[in-house]
Amino acid sequence: MQINFTKMSGAGNDFVVIDNRLGQANLTHEQIHALCTRRTGIGADGLILLERSDSGDFRMNYHNADGYPGSMCGNGGRCAVYFAWSIGILPAAGRYVFDAGPGRYEAEVTGTDAVRLHMLPPVDFRDDLQAGAWRCHFVNTGSPHAIVFTGDVETIDVFSEGRAIRHRKDLFPDGTNVNFLEVTSGDSISVRTFERGVEDETLACGTGAVAAALMSYRLGKVSDSPVRVRVRSGDVLEVGFSSDMQQVYLEGPAKIVYQATMTL
Repeated sequence: MQINFTKMSGAGNDFVVIDNRLGQANLTHEQIHALCTRRTGIGADGLILLERSDSGDFRMNYHNADGYPGSMCGNGGRCAVYFAWSIGILPAAGRYVFDAGPGRYEAEVTGTDAVRLHMLPPVDFRDDLQAGAWRCHFVNTGSPHAIVFTGDVETIDVFSEGRAIRHRKDLFPDGTNVNFLEVTSGDSISVRTFERGVEDETLACGTGAVAAALMSYRLGKVSDSPVRVRVRSGDVLEVGFSSDMQQVYLEGPAKIVYQATMTL
């Protein structure tokens, strides 16, 4: 079987994106894992199947790099929207409406290679969780995120420290993504993320950027919206929100890297 795919990058988060509106790409989790494996496969943080929706413009069926279905991916959602726009799917009501997991999201293409994604309100704020030497906070922004504030994010061993926190089942029974962040000004932060399902540090994490920005605002470490979030790739994501954090958006680059055909 031959399948056309598009390789995309959302601020350094990279994805294999497939137009599966006809339902022909029936991939096993082993195949998805093989495709996402770097050096021996295409290489990606995740795989996105763009599928038909009865009530929205499309459904985003997202899988982590380990091959298994993932929770919401913010940068993946932005890439899915840009991909839909690139293949001629136009929003029915001026703004894209799409399904991802149990949630429904809205988004718009805001410029060349740029997408603004409107997130669901955050839930399950928790504070003062002690994970080894680290004091953590927690919030779910569509995916679960532990937040660790540090004075120098560049010196952190994100792989080792993030993996240890990610597997603290006593604190996070379902596992968690782990974000180490440094507040760099009153409206900007730098974030590095260990992603669950990728099991490594990634160059960006959209829901992690949102979690870090909202937690920073909630704790009084940044003063206002929007917050500029610099991720490991060097790109900057913008996180905007209302004062009650019930209206939240994530905006930043979403780019097509290349298009090709693979044989399974």
